[in-house]
Amino acid sequence: MADETIAKKIKTSSPLIGTHSGHFHADEALAVYLLRQLPTYSASPLVRTRDPAQLATCHTVVDVGGEYEPANHRYDHHQRTFSTTFPNHNTKLSSAGLVYMHFGRAIIAQHTSLPEDHEDVALLYEKLYTDFIEAIDANDNGISAYDPAEISAASIQKRFKDGAITITSVVGDMNNPDPTCPPGEPQDEDSLFGRASTFIGNVFTRKLHHASTSWLPARATVGNAYKTRRDVHSSGRIVVLPQGGVPWKEHLYNFEKELGSKEANSAEEVYYVLYPESAAEGSKWRVQCVSVNESSFVSRKPLPESWRGVRDADLDGVMAAEAEQSGKPKIPAGAVFVHASGFIGGHQTKEGAFAMAVRGLE
Repeated sequence: MADETIAKKIKTSSPLIGTHSGHFHADEALAVYLLRQLPTYSASPLVRTRDPAQLATCHTVVDVGGEYEPANHRYDHHQRTFSTTFPNHNTKLSSAGLVYMHFGRAIIAQHTSLPEDHEDVALLYEKLYTDFIEAIDANDNGISAYDPAEISAASIQKRFKDGAITITSVVGDMNNPDPTCPPGEPQDEDSLFGRASTFIGNVFTRKLHHASTSWLPARATVGNAYKTRRDVHSSGRIVVLPQGGVPWKEHLYNFEKELGSKEANSAEEVYYVLYPESAAEGSKWRVQCVSVNESSFVSRKPLPESWRGVRDADLDGVMAAEAEQSGKPKIPAGAVFVHASGFIGGHQTKEGAFAMAVRGLE
């Protein structure tokens, strides 16, 4: 009995969150989830209503009420005068972006056990907005990733329909009763909202976990490899990573922008990234070409055309014949493959992969 009384006191003393009733969207579903990640709101009940009198009883209100007043815990974005954006971004915020802008650092600090003013928290705060939250803000505010007028002027047509597979679209579908729910599971509007909030919130948490445990450590690894690349090869066009599985692409492009502009040879872009296939002793090595940009499949400098689509002893033979004909140093035997497009190749050894990259530069 005492436990029940304590539980009731905790629930009733937690700040009441309010949002609108009716058809729900991804932004308020995520906003509510984000609030509940903080100790202050972890046990907070939710009221979904458009009644101003009921909303006035709420401690915190998101996506309804026509007010953006952080001091009074009001986070709506629908008012005519609203134009707030995330720092250094141009997309108008939705309720998700508003809550994230004010509470994102605290959420990240709690997840990573770091102080809110830690530089890694700042990096993750920017990344999670850029990679995830901003698209939700744009979708809710009807902002396209590309200028519609320019797309129309260029007569660009989509090759296939992809709108139904976006996260915001899936959340929209969750307004309807869920046929996959076990018998007896509630299908009322508030229950559907709760499941949608958990769904999109779990996606956010996965993104945050990956960013903090994989992306962030990779930044330090890639940064060190980029800074020391001229110790590897005088051209500065070859980067060697100490282990495989490092998500290096985004970091490499960022470091080229951040550090390249400060160096005399800033025009020298990286062409090849080398890394072991696994942590096992004697692991094979890969040489991967850097694409022209992060979203492109076109390599800055593909591996030689004569190697493409060739494997094993046949590839060794091609390389040996070319070296003999040109008088250039031989590449050690042990080649594994080069992809038909020339974007990646493999060798039994680090030395062999490096020799392939050097030959590719020529």
